[in-house]
Amino acid sequence: MREKNVEQKLAQRVKQLGGIALKFVSPGVDGVPDRLVLLPKKHIAFIEVKAPGQKMRPLQLKRQQQLEALGFKVYCVDNPEQIGGVLDEIQAT
Repeated sequence: MREKNVEQKLAQRVKQLGGIALKFVSPGVDGVPDRLVLLPKKHIAFIEVKAPGQKMRPLQLKRQQQLEALGFKVYCVDNPEQIGGVLDEIQAT
């Protein structure tokens, strides 16, 4: 399975929950997460999507730390089976 497939499944599941999974691009700032997930009732998180077995690069980990220091949740998803649990956790915050 490719990263693209995992990302499509994530976007579909978010849509089913009534939210949106915006493709997040920040010109001039490398290493930002792939998706900004917005769910009903003001639940928000960033998600980095990877192909199965892949890990975040050092710069991506740095961006994760920066965002988390500001109080945002950041997740890395490399398997479609993780999506439900991650979205449940986002909704619980």
